[in-house]
Amino acid sequence: MNEPIAVLDACVLYPAPLRDFLMHLTLLDAFRARWTEEIHAEWIGNLLANRPDLKPEQLERTRQLMNAHTRDAVVENYENLIDALELPDANDRHVLAAAIRAEASVIVTFNLRDFPAKNLAPYQIEAVHPDAFSISLIEADQATVLMAAQRQWHSLKNPPKPLEEFLEILKSCGLIKTVEKLRFLFEENFPIK
Repeated sequence: MNEPIAVLDACVLYPAPLRDFLMHLTLLDAFRARWTEEIHAEWIGNLLANRPDLKPEQLERTRQLMNAHTRDAVVENYENLIDALELPDANDRHVLAAAIRAEASVIVTFNLRDFPAKNLAPYQIEAVHPDAFSISLIEADQATVLMAAQRQWHSLKNPPKPLEEFLEILKSCGLIKTVEKLRFLFEENFPIK
């Protein structure tokens, strides 16, 4: 299977449940995830600023695990592309530069207005909301996406969560249509008798 290459913007790595879902998907080769150390620094910095209960060491371990377990995830040597790029917010140019260098077709982000189609089109890249991205993965290979969701759900042990609670957590992360589809797939494949 020729899985899509997607650069994950910091905003989709910030919420742990969404980050975990995307990681389970990429670990099952539903897509090839890419990011930079700059993207890591952004989501980690924002999370530490908003969650004083978290320690930098915890998030550093998460960063290390993500880099270690995801094939060729860290994009390098993209910095020389930044100055030539135009986006509404100059601070987002590093994400587009990483996508160009990674030969990605997608930037997964909540901030679609920050990545206008007219600015991305010359590079054959599109910005996609994580819900739409997940739906596209389901359309391509629903068994793999269901397996990723199932693995994430079963990994929640402290405390374990009922399926419906797990799905509501994903829904609260913006995966509205994805959760509708996952609910149907769980019912279809694992009917409760």
